[in-house]
Amino acid sequence: MARDYDYEDMLQVKASWYYYMEDMTQQEIGEHLGISRLRVNKLLDKARKNGVIQFSVRARDNSRMEIEREFAKQFGLTDVFIVPPAHNDGDINENVAQAAATYIYDHLDRDSFINMGYGDTPGRVLNHMAKISEFPINVVSLTGGVSYYLPNTQSDIFNAKLHLTPTPLVLQNASIIPELEREPSVMQILNMSRLAKMTFIGIGGMDEDATVLKNGLLSRDDYLLLSMKGAVGDLLCHFIDANGQPVPSDIEGRLISTSLDKLKAMSNVVAVAVGAHKAKAILATLRGGYLSTLITDEATAIRIMDLNKEETDINREKGGGQHEQ
Repeated sequence: MARDYDYEDMLQVKASWYYYMEDMTQQEIGEHLGISRLRVNKLLDKARKNGVIQFSVRARDNSRMEIEREFAKQFGLTDVFIVPPAHNDGDINENVAQAAATYIYDHLDRDSFINMGYGDTPGRVLNHMAKISEFPINVVSLTGGVSYYLPNTQSDIFNAKLHLTPTPLVLQNASIIPELEREPSVMQILNMSRLAKMTFIGIGGMDEDATVLKNGLLSRDDYLLLSMKGAVGDLLCHFIDANGQPVPSDIEGRLISTSLDKLKAMSNVVAVAVGAHKAKAILATLRGGYLSTLITDEATAIRIMDLNKEETDINREKGGGQHEQ
């Protein structure tokens, strides 16, 4: 299947934009994108030769760069990577996963460790990354649940070393969790996660296709109760409300998963999430301040910004009405 995007081409656009439109030096661009100055120089040279730079950045890329710039400014992110629309609606998840794999791989070196959350999209990213990598990637799981991190059956090449937490993700009995967390094999993974160069996670929405439902982690009754309590999505199976705050539930006490506080304290947290049905969950994650970088598609990015404006306007009107009373 042909790709609807070219990561290298899009990286050339980013470098060109920062160099010609924002007057950044090649050194500054390299630091911002997490790549070397020499790589930036080569990207600019390729951009001049292949027509990306034509006295102005191409119109379709100019629009996307404007969205990325506004999005990053609006939500205080270090970087945003927006994948253009796919010709086929069914291809966008794969396109974003491939773009995310190349983006993350581009920021790693041979000895890097990266943390990974469970989920369909992170799993796709890992499979693509393990196929393109020239060296084994060290991946540390952020949750229990070994099976969620294993390569899919279509992976004939999987150049990754998985360091997995040898426990379930959700337990029936919360009382045994402290004992499990004291196990040397579990403590080792926890210690490794603190040394990782980058963390990448998915963002779960509250819909019928949610991974936690598909995998049978939670029942539909659990899901309904969480929705009634105000949950709009989850990070590492921690459910959050519209402002990114944890939603109390008995499930929270039965998890073996990196806490939201620890996630927020990690550097270089990259979320990969796709689809308008996840817009509320992604917006809540942004409001909670858990991310450094978001990788998504153009339609989802626009929907998130629109949703943020709509909710801000509603809250402003409510605040104004209360003030007048």
